[in-house]
Amino acid sequence: MSPGSTLRHHLCAFNAERIKLTTLHSLWITPLLAFALTVGTTTAIGAALGGSEHNLTDDPGAGVFYGLNFGQAALVCFAVLLIGQEFNTRMIDVSLTAVPRRGLLYGAKLTLSALVGLGVGAAGTAGAFAGYAATVPGGWDGPAFVRSATAGVLYPVLLVVFCLGATALLGNLTAAMGLLVPVVFLLSPLLGGVAGVRQVAQFLPDRAGQYALHYADDPQVSYGHWTGLLIMALWAGAAACGGLLALRRAK
Repeated sequence: MSPGSTLRHHLCAFNAERIKLTTLHSLWITPLLAFALTVGTTTAIGAALGGSEHNLTDDPGAGVFYGLNFGQAALVCFAVLLIGQEFNTRMIDVSLTAVPRRGLLYGAKLTLSALVGLGVGAAGTAGAFAGYAATVPGGWDGPAFVRSATAGVLYPVLLVVFCLGATALLGNLTAAMGLLVPVVFLLSPLLGGVAGVRQVAQFLPDRAGQYALHYADDPQVSYGHWTGLLIMALWAGAAACGGLLALRRAK
């Protein structure tokens, strides 16, 4: 197969996934909801503080991305739905008939999810910083700001790749939704606050990735900010590889 033919196949597979995204309300609404929750919650908190000398937290980065705690639940749903609903409705068989190369189909879904995550991350980070900085003073420049903003753009990308890979690995929408949404939205933050399990919980993908959003160092975290983002990237890569292996072995 020539390189040109391979490229055309990749583009056709990606275009098919793009059409699914734009025509199914359950898919395209969730990224918009993630953006609205991320920016809206943060902006509302900033407005409630009323331009005073107070910050929501001692760490400006944690204040700016407070809304991401809610927006990420919608991102998890998006990633799970992108492949999980095809498992549950058996439309995956139709997709595999149209694109028999399972790696090509899976790669198209991963690429689309990453691009959507990048768009939500870039727009959400810009909106959150603009909305929060308009009313809350201080800390909107310097190396910590650059790192926090960069992590804010990349965090949604890694999150959706991780969740899509985990969903492909489980091969079931209900199981993936029942596992990932509670873990990311409820269980992981709770475990991070429990002294006995905090040292283990800090290596969960969302905990590690969100640490990169913070400005200040936390003496209770045993790695650096950039390392936290790397840990999340390793989780995402492992989940993506596991999902590919599971899809190739599925009947």
